[in-house]
Amino acid sequence: MTGTPHDDTAPPNETPAQQNARIGAGTWRELFGPAYRASAVVLAGGVAAYATNIYLTTSLLPNAVEDIGGEQYYAWAMTVFLLASVITSMFVGVSLRNSGPRRSYLIGFGVFAVGSLVCAAAPTMAVMLAGRAVQGLGGGLLTGLAFAVLRSALPERLWPRAVALISAMWGVGNILGPVLGGLFAQLGAWRGAFLLLAAFVAVLCVMSQRALPRRRPDEGGERAGVPTVGLVVLTGATAAVSIASIASSTAVIVALAAVGVAALAVFVAAERRTRVTVLPRFAYSLRSPLPWVYLGIVALAIGSTTETFVPLFGQHLGGMEPFVAGMLGAAISWGWSIASILSTYATAERSTTAIKIAGPLVLAAGLLGYGLLQADDPSGLTVTGWFITLAVAGAGIGMAFAHFITAAISSTDDEADAAKASAGVNTVQLISNTFGSALAGLLVAVGGPSLVGSARLLNFGFAGVAAVGVLFAVAAARRGRSAAGTAVG
Repeated sequence: MTGTPHDDTAPPNETPAQQNARIGAGTWRELFGPAYRASAVVLAGGVAAYATNIYLTTSLLPNAVEDIGGEQYYAWAMTVFLLASVITSMFVGVSLRNSGPRRSYLIGFGVFAVGSLVCAAAPTMAVMLAGRAVQGLGGGLLTGLAFAVLRSALPERLWPRAVALISAMWGVGNILGPVLGGLFAQLGAWRGAFLLLAAFVAVLCVMSQRALPRRRPDEGGERAGVPTVGLVVLTGATAAVSIASIASSTAVIVALAAVGVAALAVFVAAERRTRVTVLPRFAYSLRSPLPWVYLGIVALAIGSTTETFVPLFGQHLGGMEPFVAGMLGAAISWGWSIASILSTYATAERSTTAIKIAGPLVLAAGLLGYGLLQADDPSGLTVTGWFITLAVAGAGIGMAFAHFITAAISSTDDEADAAKASAGVNTVQLISNTFGSALAGLLVAVGGPSLVGSARLLNFGFAGVAAVGVLFAVAAARRGRSAAGTAVG
């Protein structure tokens, strides 16, 4: 493994959970101690900048449109950002192999800052969209680097804590973004929010050049090639589904989603045949735990996209003010962040396996409960139930997400494959969010004309997706035990 030298007394093929049990798991105090604090801040800060930017822009965009026009392109501000993010998420492994952690973060932070400055200075919506695309290119690299660089920047005993911290940043962004966006919008200074983002990532960029290793441990190896085939096909799939997520016609949504699914099938087929791949080859072997880990992440990520419509339901069904409705949506993030941190105290392999299986089940229960509570003119008790069930759903995501990621980044000792597997977590998450948004729009449209019907169908449907995630978690656990037994034997 990487991060710190192996203990010579370590049994062969020892998992992180087994090592933690033997030598003692790393603590939060150690992670934020002098030796690793700066690295942890950089890794988590890159994800925090990305997540905060998503929700901050959503809050600011109405004010920006009033100023620069372009209301007809309103929905594209998010679409171009996410599409660009998916594209660069597939270059994380290539960037690390060719440029190393420091230079890769320099590129990621630099591109994100430039995009933020373009947004801040945008005189028209066309320029704003260009800035959003540039932001996405930098953001996709930053979120993927966080998991991939973690292997070389921190000792293995700290991986679970660091993964939980990084995962929690998605929830932090969902809370911080609307607050900052609302503040700058209230002051009539929406451009200032993008300037603040640029300044934030500039500070992180300086820290990254001091805190992170210059090169990966495999320095001197041949330069990595670009996975052209996978890149083109997966970009096409994401583009189709991204457009579907903003389409108004149910027929168009279904057609584009079908194109996206077909393109994903072509992507998998191409990856199994080409020499240069986006994901490690064992990600396509059902005997390996990695594909089942990725599918578990898919189920959790799709479930998280429910929050897109939660503020809408809160305002129109619960009669909430926009701020309160936003806090209702943030209930998922609160549950996610808190459970992500608390779950790291489980280090025994049996405990982490149980958490990975329970997570999707808790998510399903939370979404099911929230769907059952949907009603016109709800009572105060019912609204309280909304907050509770959404927090439970978020807890299901948070408790399992960090352990799935840890399983992915520790799935191999080969540095090239490890970088691909780690960066693949982010690619899988971003694509799942895109597909989840499109599926959410479809379920809301089909569940109408009653908004209660739409809310119920959306949450019941996503509860079903989460429940399937339980099967993926069980399969990942079984394949993991089988692989370990075979290796030892």
